[in-house]
Amino acid sequence: MTILDLFRVTDKVAVVTGAGRGIGAATAVALAEAGADVVISSRTEAELHEVAARIEQAGRKAHVVAADLSAPDAAAALAAAAQETFGRLDIVVNNVGGTYPRPLLDTTVEFLEEAFRFNVSTAHALTVAAAPAMLADCGGAIVNISSVMGRVAGRGFAAYGTAKAALAHYTRLAATDLSPRIRVNAIAVGSVATSALDVVVRNDELRGKMEAATPLHVIGDADHIAATAVYLASGAGGYVTGKVFEVDGGLQVPNLEFGLPDL
Repeated sequence: MTILDLFRVTDKVAVVTGAGRGIGAATAVALAEAGADVVISSRTEAELHEVAARIEQAGRKAHVVAADLSAPDAAAALAAAAQETFGRLDIVVNNVGGTYPRPLLDTTVEFLEEAFRFNVSTAHALTVAAAPAMLADCGGAIVNISSVMGRVAGRGFAAYGTAKAALAHYTRLAATDLSPRIRVNAIAVGSVATSALDVVVRNDELRGKMEAATPLHVIGDADHIAATAVYLASGAGGYVTGKVFEVDGGLQVPNLEFGLPDL
C-alpha cells in the first residue's frame, strides 16, 4: 500500500448534488476517478448526462436524477436512489446552494429564508436521509460546500453569507452527533471559475481586480475543490471531522466589492 492508496474510494457509492456543472461536476468526476460510483443530481438533465459520460469514461457507473433540489424532500430522496441503484451509500457531497447578492434593506425575510433553505435545509435533509444507510454498513463521509462569505463580511451578502456560515457550523454540530462512524466536514470555497463567476472571468478588468485582491493572485479552479472533497471523503482524511477547510486563495477580506453606497 502506498500513500496514494489512501485517496482511493474504490467501490464506494457517492451522492453529489448540484452536479451538472462547476464544482459539483468536477467533484463527481473526481470521485469516479478515485473509484466510486456516483449518483448525480441537479435541475438540468442534459448537463447531468454529460457528467455521467465522463464518470463512465473513468470506468465507473453513474445514476442521473434530475430534480429541483431547492426542495429538501428532493434532496433527501437521493439517499434512497443510491441504495436502490447501487445497494449502498458511503459518501455525500452537499454542493447545491447559492443565493444572489442583494442590499440589506432589499433582503426580505422571505429571501433570507429561501437562502437558508437552499443552502442549509437541503444539506440537512440529505444528511439525515443518508446517515442510516451509512450506519448500516461501514460508516461514511459527508462533505458540505460552504463559502468564504460565511467567514468574511462584504456588502450585499447578508442572506448568502448568513446561510453559508450556518452551514459551516452545522458541519461541526453534525460531526459531533454522527461521530465516530460518520465524518462530516466542509469546504469554505473562495472565488472559483464556474458559471457563477462568468461575468467576472470574461471581463479582463474585473478579473484583474479580483486576482490582485487575492493573496495567491489567481482565481481558483473547480478541480481545487474537487481534490479537497476527495481527500475529505477518502481514507486520507480519515482522522478529520467537524472541520471547515478554507480553499480560497488566502482571502481574509472579500476580493470583489459591488460598490454599494453608504446609507
